[in-house]
Amino acid sequence: MYLAHQIRLDPNNVQATYLGRAAGTARFAYNWALAEWKRQFEASKTDPTVPKPNEAALRRQLNAIKREQFPWMLEVTKNAPQMAIMQLGQAFENFFKGLARYPTFRRKGRDDRFALSNDQFRVDGKRIHIPKLGWLRMRECLHYTGRIISASVKRVADRWYVSITVDIPTPLLSPAENQGAVGVDLGVTALATLSTGERFTGPKALGTRLDRMRRLARDLSRKVKGSRSYAKAKRKLSRLHVQIADLRRDSLHQLSTYLTGQFHTIGIEDLNVKGMLRNHCLARAISDMGFRELRRQLEYKAAWRSVQLVVVDRWYPSSKTCSSCGHRLDSLELAVREWCCPGCGALHDRDVNAAINLREVAVSSTASACGGEGAGLAHMCKVKPSPAKQESSCKVNYG
Repeated sequence: MYLAHQIRLDPNNVQATYLGRAAGTARFAYNWALAEWKRQFEASKTDPTVPKPNEAALRRQLNAIKREQFPWMLEVTKNAPQMAIMQLGQAFENFFKGLARYPTFRRKGRDDRFALSNDQFRVDGKRIHIPKLGWLRMRECLHYTGRIISASVKRVADRWYVSITVDIPTPLLSPAENQGAVGVDLGVTALATLSTGERFTGPKALGTRLDRMRRLARDLSRKVKGSRSYAKAKRKLSRLHVQIADLRRDSLHQLSTYLTGQFHTIGIEDLNVKGMLRNHCLARAISDMGFRELRRQLEYKAAWRSVQLVVVDRWYPSSKTCSSCGHRLDSLELAVREWCCPGCGALHDRDVNAAINLREVAVSSTASACGGEGAGLAHMCKVKPSPAKQESSCKVNYG
């Protein structure tokens, strides 16, 4: 199992300059390799005898010319350009498999990062050793023990972080408490409504800070581009964006940890988030909730704790179906938050009723012998845990 622990770095001015140069070298190598890939691929189409480009050949080509054409590359770790080209090769592999779009050029200020292989750095307590830089202070120790795979250094706003990937032999989390099954209905007013009646309101990180973001964006637009005032205003706006993303991610981590730690079966709906964003009246509120990120966290944390995560078909009418008698309404407006069943007369809260229906589908799919992948209204999520940032130690009482 691979886990990645992201730790904030504490560099001085000289070290920060080195990190910026290493990130620039990686970005240049990536863009150079992408341009060469395109040129060589076009040449191979014109002349079939010309070999098609590949990642290993591009790395050898760069090593052959960098001392004469790009001598400044030798001032930083050799991993910066080499790992960047390897990442380009992986990007093309994902593109050919249909898992990603065609690779694009990296931009300064947005793609400031470089990677290190496990033989090129060492971790000792609250510091990390980087070639041609030396020891660099970290804000905390590496929390995981195991074989270190790699590290990635990146800049977010004006702060530097290192993400260290570790191969963990066994899961770190204990099995979930056996509190039965639960259905989770996601929404805009409340981030999650459980079949038990609990409601978790999201932090609405963007909505509560939208006025400040607009003000900072307006201040930035009035500065002279390239001036010190422009850089200062841009730094303030970038920090606000990072704060919003961190608040949203932390709340989702705490919610997903609570769900996977309490229930052995979780039923969620397969939401078409991309289609939901076409509603311009709700697009901002939907994006602010982070539905896809919550599902991603539930998938790998459920695998950690041996929890069964059941994804219910997106066309299942969970809100329009009575959880008591099974009567189904023909239509139900989004503004209707409570409705009375014509069949049995039960009064339903829209979100709680949907969560109960999702729970019942999850239970029936796990109890059925044929309720595997793609069977019936739901399928089981069987995924390999992906590297994830450790959640904050600041807890919210969800009980």
